[in-house]
Amino acid sequence: MIQGADYYVYVYIDPRNLEEFYYGKGCGSRKDVHIDAAGNSSKAKRIAAIRKAGEKPVIRVIARGLKEEQAYLIEATLLWKLGKFTTNQVAGHFQEKFRPRDTLHRELPGFDFQNRLYYFNVGERPYRKWEDYRKYKFISAGQGARWRNAILGFHTGDVFAAYLKGHGFVGIGRIKESALRINQVVINSKPLVALCPNMSLNCESAEKSEYVAKVEWIKEVPAEKAKMKWKKGIYTTTHIRASLDRQPETVSYLSEAFGVKFDKILA
Repeated sequence: MIQGADYYVYVYIDPRNLEEFYYGKGCGSRKDVHIDAAGNSSKAKRIAAIRKAGEKPVIRVIARGLKEEQAYLIEATLLWKLGKFTTNQVAGHFQEKFRPRDTLHRELPGFDFQNRLYYFNVGERPYRKWEDYRKYKFISAGQGARWRNAILGFHTGDVFAAYLKGHGFVGIGRIKESALRINQVVINSKPLVALCPNMSLNCESAEKSEYVAKVEWIKEVPAEKAKMKWKKGIYTTTHIRASLDRQPETVSYLSEAFGVKFDKILA
């Protein structure tokens, strides 16, 4: 046996219905200390009800030969899976490593995907203005399925470098809310189509509408102060959204130009 690996994880089972109602970890005789539990805790009440029925809890060791940290982790795993059905009053150690309960219906950053750093093409048009993006803290794309799908590909928490054609990079932002059709977006208690009526083109069409993602600007500048080193290998593309994972020179330049540390803001 591994030195110091004398811990185990145990479970208390109700013999009346074979429900597991308490998990614990320990060594030696730790698993037996709850048999005479008293008080008003859920665990004590369950044991009292079992005894009143003329029975006693079934105690079983689930895993043995563990180091203490391993025991904590196994206990925490069991509590994450079945904790809301047990009498344990705490979620156990390592709880910050586990997905929050009742979130399996949605994707979570750090669990189902990792937030990434992207290039975002502002694509300024008569109906799409960089100054509106700055003022109202959003980005947008649309007027066709290809461009709609590009902005819908952002996850909440993704970071992007905004590029304005003919000028350069104009901002570093973080996605606060996934993109919605513009007529579903409200900013400062007002419909965005009222704040930016120029953007209402095709707003009733699910395919051709402009789609808007609310953002947090980490750094942004007006177009005349855009950051760029022309003909120096800085990455640009006509795509709306593109990964910067394989563009270390561009990422390094953006970090210096905007004074940001991407490893920190993506952590």
